[in-house]
Amino acid sequence: MAERGKFISFEGGEGAGKSTQARLLRTSLEERSRAVLLTREPGGSPGAEEIRKLLVEGATDRWTPLAETLLFLAARADHVARVIEPALAAGTWVISDRFSDSTFVYQGLARGLGMDAVRTLQRAALGDFAPDLTLVLDVSPRAGLERAVARGAHENRFEQFDAAFHHRLRDGFLSIAAEEPQRCAVLDGTASAESVAANVWRTVVERLAP
Repeated sequence: MAERGKFISFEGGEGAGKSTQARLLRTSLEERSRAVLLTREPGGSPGAEEIRKLLVEGATDRWTPLAETLLFLAARADHVARVIEPALAAGTWVISDRFSDSTFVYQGLARGLGMDAVRTLQRAALGDFAPDLTLVLDVSPRAGLERAVARGAHENRFEQFDAAFHHRLRDGFLSIAAEEPQRCAVLDGTASAESVAANVWRTVVERLAP
């Protein structure tokens, strides 16, 4: 029976560099003969990718905070059941660009639904399923948004929220990391991609010994 894989999530505000670092970490793990699955949220499974389109495109007021949260959790439940959990059970390491902390921060805190409400819904959808390690890439909201805008992506619904929203995001991620230091590690995301990647790898080795 295969040893269970490890589950690593990357979190942070818009333009923090999560996608880049997730790809670089996959390469580092594969160079050490680990089977790795790189995935993302919202998305990661066919059904969840369909829901993604509803969430990351359109006007900021497209959904109420509650409806938005339910869509995220529907996507996540499908993603975990169909992709993440089978991979972990087969011994594959899974790296996800965002996971449940984003819902707590974006919808629970920044959009005002409340952490308790999100916690109740999340428990109903996933039980106590959580990453083994969460890497929070910390950048100032202004710097992150400048990076995000420079990408020119059409999936820019959350980038359109006001500055106060993005400051709440940063505070929220740092708060969760402070509350759960055994699971979370905060890394400076403002350095070069190579420097951040080195810090990511150092943290993964210290925490999970790949």
